[in-house]
Parts: sequence; structure tokens; C-alpha cells
Amino acid sequence: MNNPNKKRLRRTMMFLNAQKPGLIKDPYIYKPDSIMLDLEDAVAQNQKDAARFSLYHALRELDYRGCERVVRINGLDTPYWREDIRCAVAGGCDAIRIPKTERAQDVKVVEEAVAAAEEEFHIPSGRTLIMAAIESARGVMRALDICESSERLFGIALSGGDYTKDLQTHITGTGLELMGARQNMIIAARAAGVQCFDTVYTDLDDMEGFKKDVETIHLMGFDGKSIINPRQISIVHEIFTPSQKDIIFAEKVVREIDTKKAQGIGVFTVDGKMIDIAFYDGAKRTIELAKASGVYKGDL
Repeated sequence: MNNPNKKRLRRTMMFLNAQKPGLIKDPYIYKPDSIMLDLEDAVAQNQKDAARFSLYHALRELDYRGCERVVRINGLDTPYWREDIRCAVAGGCDAIRIPKTERAQDVKVVEEAVAAAEEEFHIPSGRTLIMAAIESARGVMRALDICESSERLFGIALSGGDYTKDLQTHITGTGLELMGARQNMIIAARAAGVQCFDTVYTDLDDMEGFKKDVETIHLMGFDGKSIINPRQISIVHEIFTPSQKDIIFAEKVVREIDTKKAQGIGVFTVDGKMIDIAFYDGAKRTIELAKASGVYKGDL
């Protein structure tokens, strides 16, 4: 499967209750990269049908202006998830998020249901992507298997609340209790060539703490962060978007390596820093990220 959206820019993924028309009618105005239309935790059990109705019509009738539309289905241990998938795929969602993923087979089961729904509703085969939320110690330990489970899978995401409960601890705000899961998941995602997303930060009164949290996961190599409020978007985008200084340096590295490689020179300096071919891919990624973020004005 060759879906060009697998590698799209996903710095922010904003959670929204799929049942609330006031929330899902125009979230694109805040310019998140993706929105997460939630049929799971945000919706009471006796309101699942109403939420699906709201979701379907939102997907079919609203123009989200390029914002990716991901639907979080109910867990595979519930009676709701199959109809969630049918509704989301019929509506034309971009991706399905699987909650509480603990093994590769979970993804394969959802993949089969998504493929069947695409056929049923005449959606192009392979259009609907999948992401897997990891929320337990078992899921973290099987992260690589999950990442390699399906061609439809574009990434994995940590759900810190349930994960810390499984560890018999709690969210502290320091990130210490999440460090092992974060490290294991980003390593697994990079090994498998998929994206990796961090958990939400729920204290909206602590924007400084939020910023530090985002800086930490950016340094660790994450592709983006789940968010719960539009106020958080600008902070994440600023941290995950290359600065002009980074872009200029990356351009110099790419041009110098291209030139020196043709001359048979393997090691050289750029702005006083020793550079070799190993820096090339990182510099190209910086430029591609700048292009995707809309801040690149160069010609590479």
C-alpha cells in the first residue's frame, strides 16, 4: 500500500468529543495538523449511536480545510468498535485510532474491518490509515511488533493516564514516570519507519510545564503531541517547526555535502562544525519539515 499521507506533518492532534457539534463544526480555525474525533472515553455508553450520527454527518458535510480527521474507536473488548469503523470509513475519515493496543493482532483485526468497510462503502482501497494507542506495560513491551503489524499503520501514540495506572503510579508532571515508555516507543517507531506521538498534558493552568514537556519529547525524537485545548497548539508548533537558523544551517550542510562528495571529500566544516555524510539525512529532514510547516523559502 502506498498512501502518501502516511508521512504527513502531525505536530498536533487535538482531541474532540465526536458527539458535540459545537466542538467538531470548525476546529480547523485553530490550525491543528490533525483532529481526533473521539467515540471512546468522551462518549457515554448510552450515547454511542448519537455520537456516530454526529460523526458521520460531520465527516460528510464539513470542510476541514486540509486538517487530518482521525477517529478514535471504542476498544476491541466492547460491542461498539465494528460499527464505529463502518461509520468512520463510510464518512470518509482519514484514519482510525485503536485504543488500548497490546499486540500486533489487534491492529490486524482492525485492518480487516477497515478493508471490509472500504469495500462496502466504495472507498478507495488503502485510503484509510490506522494508528495504535499504547496504554499498558504489555503494549509498551510489544511496541515494535505493533509498529510492524500493518502497511496501513502510520504511527503509535502513548496514552499516559492508563499507562501510569497499569504501572501503579500516576502522572507527576515531571515526565519521570513516562520516560521508559517514551524511550521504548520512539525506538520501536524509528526501527519500523513509522511516526510516534506523545500523550496529552492535562494541566491547562501550567503552560510553562507544558512547554517543558513538549521540549522534552521533541528532543527525544517524537513527531508530535496529542492535545486537548487550542491554547496548546502554538507552543507545540513553535517547538516542532525548524527555526530559520536551523534551516539555513541545514541548507549549508546539504549543499556542502553534495559539492564535497563530488570532489571525493568526506569530512569538512560548516560554520565551524565538523560535518560528514552522516549529517546529510538529518539536514534533509529539517528542510522537509520546514517545507511541510510552511516556513521554507529556499530552493532545495
